[in-house]
Amino acid sequence: MTPSPEVAPAISNPSPPEFSNEFLASTAADSELSRSGLPGITGWEATIASPSPPDVRSPEQALQRLFSSDPIQASWFVPNFLQQIPLAQIQGVLTKIATRLGDLQSVRATETGYAIRFAKGTVPAQIRLTADGQIMGLFFEPPLIPIPVEEAIAILETSPYTTGVLVTKDGNDIAAINPDMPVAVASAFKLAVLVALKQQIDNGTLSWDTVVELRPEWKSLRSGILQDWPDGSQVTIDTLATLMMFISDNTAADALIQIIGRDSIAALAQRNRPFLTTKEVFTLKDTANTALLKRYQEGNALARQQVLVELGDRPVPDENRLANAPINLEAEWWFTPRELCRLIETVADLPAMQINPGVANRNAWKQIAFKGGSEPGVFNLTTWLQNQQGQTYCVAASWNSTQQPLNEDGLTEVYQGLIIGLEAE
Repeated sequence: MTPSPEVAPAISNPSPPEFSNEFLASTAADSELSRSGLPGITGWEATIASPSPPDVRSPEQALQRLFSSDPIQASWFVPNFLQQIPLAQIQGVLTKIATRLGDLQSVRATETGYAIRFAKGTVPAQIRLTADGQIMGLFFEPPLIPIPVEEAIAILETSPYTTGVLVTKDGNDIAAINPDMPVAVASAFKLAVLVALKQQIDNGTLSWDTVVELRPEWKSLRSGILQDWPDGSQVTIDTLATLMMFISDNTAADALIQIIGRDSIAALAQRNRPFLTTKEVFTLKDTANTALLKRYQEGNALARQQVLVELGDRPVPDENRLANAPINLEAEWWFTPRELCRLIETVADLPAMQINPGVANRNAWKQIAFKGGSEPGVFNLTTWLQNQQGQTYCVAASWNSTQQPLNEDGLTEVYQGLIIGLEAE
């Protein structure tokens, strides 16, 4: 996934949109780079008109000078920055970015940092200067490079993974790879939970303001925060839905599955019957429960229900043991890309879907809804978008592999490039 610029000040350059794990990154300086500490005026743009500004007075000018001067100068950086990253290494990263993306076009401040626009793409950046204009923190995020839909599909078709992709415009297919093939989707199953919840709220069975007490049997493993809340904590249905979609809270999802009822959710995809909670999936994948998983795999509907009853008496498995367990997709949630597009379109307008935009650029779209999923052997990204003209898109992509680790960074870069390419349609 895209590395967070808030972790540490760094200078980095990611791999191109192909299936490799090459990544150049080095920690720079010991001062913390944070978005809140960045100087600059949002919206100001320094268009390149001269080779290099003689006096650096702003972060925009500092970034412009880095990419328009050859060679760069040691005096532009505080000493402890260069103690951790040699000047030659910084020059190498800058050259690699410029070679890949072409001529520098402009530098502008954004809500979260700075955007360095080149002929072939844009690099989001973070920079922090001393009072006299020296660089004390610098971070380059993965470049935003538009990839035409046809080219993105061609790249993804070469991946060594089981792949399902669907791209739609106003409900019509415009590109696809196995769009009607069920693929394991990890936390993207939560879209079905939200759709079933919406149905019960629409028919008056529940309301967003309904308050429930957090039960110990609902608690699952991370991701999320509710697993650490006291038993009996009062939460609304709206809070559960928001946490489930915003931070993919597993305990919130399990609570809603129990409140809504498994059958109501399984009706949206019959192959997921019985509809598993995250705690049940974790417990089935625990190497301590191999015999139960075998019974679940081989059993009919009644036998599977009995296995779930037995699972209810078992504790949440140890996270470290799960992390070292073999990849197993026998206990999972399975959806086709087409089903995911239908689900996300149904709930795209809900407030819970308006918080996390995924890899799409909020400033480029009128509305974005996103849900993804990731666990060993499974990776999904599903995004619904509406542009300023009212046209809607869905990009649902799932990858599975039990033989080799998934290169999530490479897949994300192609997926993001595809979405950036749709911005210009």
